[in-house]
Amino acid sequence: MTGSQPAALRGFYTLFYKEWLRFWKVSVQTVLAPVLTALLYLLVFGHTLREYVEAFPGVPYTAFLVPGLAMMSVLQNAFANSSSSLMQSKMTGNIIFVLLPPLSHREFFLAYLLAAVARGLVVGCGVLVVTVWFVDLPFAAPLWALAFALLGSGILGTLGVIAGIHSEKIDQVAAFQNFIILPLTFLSGVFYSIHSLPPFWQRLSHLNPIFYMIDGFRYGFFGRSDVSPYVSLAIVAAAFLTLSLFTLWLIRIGYKLRR
Repeated sequence: MTGSQPAALRGFYTLFYKEWLRFWKVSVQTVLAPVLTALLYLLVFGHTLREYVEAFPGVPYTAFLVPGLAMMSVLQNAFANSSSSLMQSKMTGNIIFVLLPPLSHREFFLAYLLAAVARGLVVGCGVLVVTVWFVDLPFAAPLWALAFALLGSGILGTLGVIAGIHSEKIDQVAAFQNFIILPLTFLSGVFYSIHSLPPFWQRLSHLNPIFYMIDGFRYGFFGRSDVSPYVSLAIVAAAFLTLSLFTLWLIRIGYKLRR
């Protein structure tokens, strides 16, 4: 670190840089593997359903599928980054080296959050770069896509911090991901438009916050969505703010961090 860097930011920068190196040094596992998984989803679902499904009029199913797969990868990897890092630090006992320095609860939270967002965006960009060879993908409103990618990865990164703080064992983090994050992601419209569902399931889908992230992100590509992007943005932004304030409170009181 350079001497010109403000002293108040050194702790934050160091923790963020540590978290960045943590996932980047094993990028084959943390970046390449989820990109390959998304590509396999595209090849399998795109090949088998492209002749039978038209989610938006005039939009090929494979093109419709790509933004959903990219956003799904962003969300899942943002959650995995923060939750696994905190859980491993608690299990090995080196969380003490994060808690001892004079880091504020805001710096602690932002370092883990931004690292999770960074990993989510890197994986999401990787999915788009790989799939663009197979699909002609428009960008009708790229700023909308960026806004939902940032907020979505922020929400899942924050949930990962909550899961990592709360969990005592790796099984608890896995349960959080397998029984909450994964079902909500798969039932959020990644592979279909909710207008293809019966009325009851459409109403139920509107209770899934991840649906608004996927739908808003997809709007950035096609300029079409199942719900107004303004409504989706308001819901996602409110969820991010609420979860962030709750997480900051957990860190400030040292919930399951200071023993």
